[in-house]
Amino acid sequence: MLPQKLSGLSDEALLQEFQAGNIQAFELLYNRYKGLLYVHAYKMLRDEDEAKDVVQELFAKLYTRAGTICLKTTFSAYLYASVRNRILDIIAHTRIKTAYLASLGEFLDQGTPTTDQLMREKELAFQIEKEVSLLPEKMRLIFEMSRKSSLSHKEIAARLDISDKTVKKQINNAIKLIKVKLHLLDIAFVAGALFRLYIK
Repeated sequence: MLPQKLSGLSDEALLQEFQAGNIQAFELLYNRYKGLLYVHAYKMLRDEDEAKDVVQELFAKLYTRAGTICLKTTFSAYLYASVRNRILDIIAHTRIKTAYLASLGEFLDQGTPTTDQLMREKELAFQIEKEVSLLPEKMRLIFEMSRKSSLSHKEIAARLDISDKTVKKQINNAIKLIKVKLHLLDIAFVAGALFRLYIK
């Protein structure tokens, strides 16, 4: 179908066209809603990058999973509901993270560490360094540029010619891998060591 005719179709008709393999239909849907959804996401998150990520993530999933979408409402309502649900997940995760950091702060404020505590934390620091050295090469490089060289995500992205989003994902994955490897150790001291050495 010609682009001129496509542009006059409803959202639902464009979705059907895209599900039938018409990429231009997807592009029209994207251009039709990306700005509106960004504004909607920004009003809830008050963060430009987060809002952009939410919209990009939604359309990326739409592109790869279009064949499984079965609308029970309008396409626009589906998009707005998807954005809202994703944002609620982000907010919930942020609250959990805030609570975690608060409890970690209380742990670190419990007074001057004893010699035994310092020795245990030194051992944990050694173990963490060991696990960092075992990370995949690219992940390790990005992680160390962030945590040891104190470079921002944008600075790392510029130096390695990759996206900010890739940098953020690699750092988050590195932290997850380190935590998994250390899960058998004393969790309080693991948390303290990670907080002091790496968590920004």
